Amino acid sequence: MSQTNTDDALVVFTPSGKRGRFPVGTPLLQAARYLNVDIDSVCGARGICGRCQIFVSEGEFAKFGITSTADSLEPITAPELKFAERRGLKPGRRLSCHTKVLNDIVVDVPAESQVHHQMVRKDAEHHDIDINPLVRLYYVEVQEPDMHDPSGDLRRLLNALEADWQLLNLSYDVALLATIQPILRAGNWGVTVAVRQGEQIVALWPGLKDRIFGVAVDVGSTTIAAHLCNLSSGEVVASSGVMNPQIRFGEDLMSRVSYVMMNPGGEVDMTNAVREAINGLVTDLVKQVECEAADLLEITFVANPIMHHLLLGINPIELGGAPFALATDMAVNILARDMGVNLNPQARAYLLPCIAGHVGADTAGMVLAEEPYNHDEMTLLVDVGTNAEIVLGNRHRLVACSSPTGPAFEGAQISCGQRAAAGAIERIRIDSVTLEPRFQVISCELWSDEKGFDTAIEKTGITGICGSGIIEVVAEMYLAGVITQDGVIDGSLAATNPRIQPDGRTFSYEIMPSTETRGAVKIMQNDIRAIQLAKAALYAGVKLLMQYQQVDKVDRIRFAGAFGSHIDVKYAMVLGLIPDCALNEVSSAGNAAGTGARIALLNEASRAEIEQVVRSIEKIETAVEPDFQQLFIDAMAFPNKVDAFPELEKVVTLPPLKEASAESENGDKKRRRRRG
Repeated sequence: MSQTNTDDALVVFTPSGKRGRFPVGTPLLQAARYLNVDIDSVCGARGICGRCQIFVSEGEFAKFGITSTADSLEPITAPELKFAERRGLKPGRRLSCHTKVLNDIVVDVPAESQVHHQMVRKDAEHHDIDINPLVRLYYVEVQEPDMHDPSGDLRRLLNALEADWQLLNLSYDVALLATIQPILRAGNWGVTVAVRQGEQIVALWPGLKDRIFGVAVDVGSTTIAAHLCNLSSGEVVASSGVMNPQIRFGEDLMSRVSYVMMNPGGEVDMTNAVREAINGLVTDLVKQVECEAADLLEITFVANPIMHHLLLGINPIELGGAPFALATDMAVNILARDMGVNLNPQARAYLLPCIAGHVGADTAGMVLAEEPYNHDEMTLLVDVGTNAEIVLGNRHRLVACSSPTGPAFEGAQISCGQRAAAGAIERIRIDSVTLEPRFQVISCELWSDEKGFDTAIEKTGITGICGSGIIEVVAEMYLAGVITQDGVIDGSLAATNPRIQPDGRTFSYEIMPSTETRGAVKIMQNDIRAIQLAKAALYAGVKLLMQYQQVDKVDRIRFAGAFGSHIDVKYAMVLGLIPDCALNEVSSAGNAAGTGARIALLNEASRAEIEQVVRSIEKIETAVEPDFQQLFIDAMAFPNKVDAFPELEKVVTLPPLKEASAESENGDKKRRRRRG
C-alpha cells in the first residue's frame, strides 16, 4: 500500500466512514469537527474530560488504499500522560484533542466517545412461541448415605431422578462430580437438577430452584442484540444491545474480509472482539435480572455467513470471492465455553444453519419466525442491510438470493448520512409547489415547521439524515419533481427555489443551510446515485426470484431488520425498493432473525424443523444469472423503467415523465430526455 506525501494525510473515521485530507500536524479532534464526525468533548480541548478518546485501527485497509499504524499519530503527549495518571487510559486509547496526524490513518471512535450514541434497538418483538425447552429442572430428595448402603452420592442421585421423574440412563460431565457432594449437603439432601433433552445432567443447585435462563443473540454486522429468556416460561426478562466492535476493522462485511486478506491473522482479532462484546452483553443481562452466569444454560445465535464464521473462529476469506464457499452450512451445536462465551460451564451454544455463501443463519432465523413454508400466499421476505437477503415462496417452494445493496440505506456513502441517533432527520415532506421541506428528527416528535421545534432540538441539533430519512427524502424529491424518473436533480428548478443549487456539473437540494458549527445538510447527485444503485440491486434480486417462481406479483411482503422496522412502506415502493403490492399487505417483521433465535432457544422441535426447511430452499446466485443485469438497469429508474405499480397508484400520484436540465461546468445546458 502506498502512503501519501508528507504535505497531508488521509484521515478516515469509523464507524461513520467520514474521511478527508488534512495537513500533517492537524489535531484529530479538529479534523473530526471539520468532517462533522460525532466526537464528544466538554473541556474545550484541554485534555481534562477524556470524552474525546479514540484508538487507531491498525493494518492495511484496501478500501481506502492506506496502511494505518499507531505511528501515524505523534507520540503520546504530556497532557495524555497526565490524564492517564489521574483517570486512567485504556491501552491504545488516545485523546483526540491532543493527538496530531502524521500520516494516513484509520481512527475508530468508540461508542462512549460519541455525543449521539447509536440507537441499538434491542427490545424483543412479541411472537407466539410454543415453549418446549431443551433443558428442564427437576427437584429431588436424595436418600442420605449410611453405613449399611455403600452406594455413592451420584448413584443415589440418579436413583432419585429415576424414581421421581422416570429419567433413565442419564449421562453427565465428569466435571460435575466435584460439585455433587457439597451441593447435596448444602441442600440438606434436597437438590434441583437441570437435565438437557432428558438425557444429560448439566447443573445442580442445593434446595429448590425454579428459574434457569437462556440467551438468544443476533450478531449483525452493525449491532449485536441479546435477549435473556426464562427457559420455563419463555418470557424475555432482559434485553441488551451494543454496536459490533468489528466495525473498526471495516464498516461493511467485505471490508472486513478485505482486512483479513491484507492482514493475516486479522480474523483472530475480529473473533476476539465479537466474543468480548457478547460476554459484555451477558454480563449486562445477568446484572439486570440479578441472577448468575451459572443460571444460563443455553445460547442460540443467528448471524450472516461472515459474522457466523468469525464468531466460530473461522477465517472468512473463502466468502470474499466466488464460489463463496461456506466452511459449513449445517447447524452448529457445541459447548458455549468452546466459543469463549462465559455461561454455565455445561451450557451449549446452537448456531442456526446457513443457507448459502451470502444467505446466512440470520435468514434462516427470519424464515423460522415467518414460516412462509406453512402458508399458501406468495410471501416475500426481505432483510435489508449492507447485503440484502431475500426469500420468496410458500408451502410449495422457497427460493432465496442475496443482493449487494451496500451501506447507503444505513446512511453510509451519503454525504450527510449517519446511523440512527438523536438529531438525525428520520421523516421529511417536500411541498410539490414551493419545494420547501419540513422534517422530524429522532428524539423530537415535533415537525420542523411547528412551534417549539428549535427549542426542542437545542441539545441535539440537526446532525444529518439516517436510513429512513434517506428513503423519504429521495422519494419526496421524486414525487415533488425535484428529480426525474432517471434520478437526475432538475437544475432548471434553481430559478424556482434556491434550495436547488449548482454543484459542478450537477445540482444539489439543500435541506438545512450550513452554520458555524456544522456544514449544510443537503442531498447531492451522488447521493441519489448511491440510493439508485442500492435499490436497483434489491429490486433486481426480487424480480429474479419472481421469475423462478413464475409469478408477476406477490401477495405479501415482510420487511425484517431494524431498517424495515422504521421505513414508511409507501416510500419504499415509490423508490422501487420492492415490487407492487397492496400496501396493507406490506409490513414490518421487526427483528425476525432475532425472533428466530428465540424460537430455537425455547422450542427444541424448531431446530430440526429449520434444519430441514433450509435444506429445501433453492439458492439463486445473482452473479451468474444472465437476466440480472437488465433487471438491475430497469430498476435504476423510479420506481421502475418497465414495471407498472397499479396498487401504489391507488394511494400515490406518480409524477409525469419530464425532461431535466443540468449545467455543465462551462455553463452550457444539456438536455436529458426522460425515457419511459
